Amino acid sequence: MQLSRLLELAGYGIHLPGGDPEVESVTHHSGWVRPGSLFVAIRGATDGHRYLGAALAAGAVAVVGEGPQLQLPVPYLVVPDARAALADLAAALEGWPSRDLAVAGITGTDGKTTTTWLLQHLLRGPGEPCGLLSTVGYDLGDGELTEFPAHFTTPEAPQIQGVLAELRRRGTRRVAMEVSSHALALQRVRGVRFELAIWTNLSPEHLDFHGTMENYFAAKRSLIERAPFAVLNAEDPWARRLADRPHWSYGLAPAADWYPLQLLDLPEGQALRVRSPLGELETVLPMLGRYNAANALAALAAAAKMGVPLAELARRLRSFPGVPGRLQLLIHNPFRVVVDFAHTPPALGKVLATLRETTSGQLRVVIGSAGGRRDPSKRAPLGETATTWADWAYFTEEDCRDTPVEQILAEMERGALACGKRNFSSVPDRTQAIFTALSEAKAGDTVLLAGKGVEPTLERGGQVLPWNEAGVARSALAELGLG
Repeated sequence: MQLSRLLELAGYGIHLPGGDPEVESVTHHSGWVRPGSLFVAIRGATDGHRYLGAALAAGAVAVVGEGPQLQLPVPYLVVPDARAALADLAAALEGWPSRDLAVAGITGTDGKTTTTWLLQHLLRGPGEPCGLLSTVGYDLGDGELTEFPAHFTTPEAPQIQGVLAELRRRGTRRVAMEVSSHALALQRVRGVRFELAIWTNLSPEHLDFHGTMENYFAAKRSLIERAPFAVLNAEDPWARRLADRPHWSYGLAPAADWYPLQLLDLPEGQALRVRSPLGELETVLPMLGRYNAANALAALAAAAKMGVPLAELARRLRSFPGVPGRLQLLIHNPFRVVVDFAHTPPALGKVLATLRETTSGQLRVVIGSAGGRRDPSKRAPLGETATTWADWAYFTEEDCRDTPVEQILAEMERGALACGKRNFSSVPDRTQAIFTALSEAKAGDTVLLAGKGVEPTLERGGQVLPWNEAGVARSALAELGLG
């Protein structure tokens, strides 16, 4: 597409300072530039203008930035907001694909990924593919999961628009998309039309980025305001501030629109009899945990609003295969090993409480906390939560980045000691921590490996190492003769 035409479609009436090249792609990352790319130089934690030389050498045919005007061998276009321009230009280049799709956005502190996977499963039927964009990658509707090229809960705008365009090309018409607060604040989903939004909950997280809970709430709220209909957690106080929007509520309290009249534990999960504005349905959720029952209610409500009949929803939920890294059971004999992504104090407490109900022996947890620019205020609460709910906690690295792991462990220890708990040990190396936990487990115990889930990397100092939590655990089990 000619640059002038792209600018017109994206709504930018910019006079070209010279030349009208053909644009093949849009990116903000100099390492992703290829011949024909439009490079957007974003002034963020690192200034994209520092990489202009690399972008031009790789074949960038034009540059967009916030100025001042630069003399370059290619057109340099000045815009008021480079991040907004990145999203607008990416959407325009792909032909605004979300306008031809029914996109459901799922946001909240906890439960986003599980709810997104549940919703995709409920929206997918014979001849009805459904796309998915999630923490663990994207699915183009064929059940094959592909990782994004960067470690984001929600990727950057060009990747999002590219996936949506490919879904449209394949004939997929429904999409379940996990949407983080960073994605909303940094305009990554600008240009995406949402048919429906789900709000799971809000608890302290990412305050290093947002600064205050009000700012965090405002970022999440923007998704609800962009969708014509919302599905809101009736038990979350922050969600009550969104009740002025057209919505259904869900939850385990009787006041919710989608409410379980009956909720029974089964060996394979939970039996549900649900009251809804459309009538009752009876089904089985093949997952543990009351919070997963709430996630299922959110997904059921959203899928029903998007046109799936209640009887079909009941049938489809019974066959849900689960979410990798979310209460993922590796072995159950002689002790149980579970992998879960829980990395905030509320999420960790919920998972440990769920496992406590079905553990005959001791409950052990391996848990770390992130370093670098990630929110340090949750480290001590994680230590407190782990030692309060588990019989023994192994504090270890998660993604320490440029923060000394000993500093992170000391803060987690402080949280445990402050509440009088000494049932912990600190093992800085995560592989060793997992091996130690498994080697000390006895028959009937449960070992929870928390915090990483299916994340494919472990960040340590300046290194980004390949990581597979379940694989590390299986190797340790094999070494112990339990493989």
